[in-house]
Amino acid sequence: MLTARENMRRCVKNEGPDRYVNQYEALKPMSTPLAFHNPRPRRGEADKVNAWGVTYSYPMNVPAGFPVHTPDKLVVKDIEHWRDYVKAPSLDWPEEEWEKMEAAYASVDRTKAYACTFVTPGIFEQTHHLCSIDQVLLYYMINEEEMTDMIKYITEWELKFAEKFINRLHPDAILHHDDWGSETNTFLRPSMFDDYFLEPYKQIYGYYHDHGVELIIHHSDSYGANIVPEMIEMGIDVWQGPMHTNNVPELVKKWGKQITFMGEIDNKFVDFDNATYDDCVKAARNAIESVGTMEGFIPCITQGGPGSLYVGGYEGLWQAIDEYNIEKFGYTQEEIDAARLPLSVMMPGSYRAKIECKYNDYRNVLPDK
Repeated sequence: MLTARENMRRCVKNEGPDRYVNQYEALKPMSTPLAFHNPRPRRGEADKVNAWGVTYSYPMNVPAGFPVHTPDKLVVKDIEHWRDYVKAPSLDWPEEEWEKMEAAYASVDRTKAYACTFVTPGIFEQTHHLCSIDQVLLYYMINEEEMTDMIKYITEWELKFAEKFINRLHPDAILHHDDWGSETNTFLRPSMFDDYFLEPYKQIYGYYHDHGVELIIHHSDSYGANIVPEMIEMGIDVWQGPMHTNNVPELVKKWGKQITFMGEIDNKFVDFDNATYDDCVKAARNAIESVGTMEGFIPCITQGGPGSLYVGGYEGLWQAIDEYNIEKFGYTQEEIDAARLPLSVMMPGSYRAKIECKYNDYRNVLPDK
């Protein structure tokens, strides 16, 4: 039986996996010393300023922290003079922080999982965090020179950042976030997307591939079917987050030998109040059976990390996919568990759910919403 890592590699390379990859089971998301210098709010906290000067708040009644774009907290107050406002974070970090991260990466059993550096936000998200989403979409239309220059500035910073952590931490996968659309369309038409982002991402992802990173997993939980050729040209190995609206079975059929699609299970199918384990089984089986292949496809919640907003959604899917693999391929639960790292939830959820399965022993830890 293949380890989870080797099974995912064979899925992505179209080399005959022996079971369906179960969501993030082959990825161990890891951080860098930037995490010590980039404050983010916890649930209920307000007005945390991150390393780029962006203010975030995380109200109790929303799914996650978001930038605050009131006039007094907006970073870019004049797009024509954006350089006066946008200052990239320092990359000079204490040696002891590097040593902590090196020890964490060294502890990963890389026969079972990829040591996977978590990089967020991506270029597009960074621009709208700095400028606000409504303003930045206007700027892309009427301030082409300024936006091109800002993207170049962000890209050059990420390449320096990449050089730092690649040389010290040696990850073999990258989970890179940059949401490029809504549920029904991309934020920019493909020609405009190409003009702004194709070459910068080819530079960034090309650097990662050229320096020992085997897999580039790009998260965008959205519609993006109209820019899949661009993803392939950028060097993306796995698109994590394709929502059901993309017609994932058709994408896998057309592009699955060039890029892997990791998603198809929208949060709304399993991640809601009073969700049940039966909801998870239905969503997992619908995704698997509609696509119908283990190559170029990974059934996964569209959320951009192992977890869900409601406690138990991710874990319910995890068990449902395991049970499908046991039923279809004859493995035992013990064999599957021995081939991977233990279940680890990076995004443990902010709300309760009532998903009864063997992975939910901790479900009463979080407070009621």
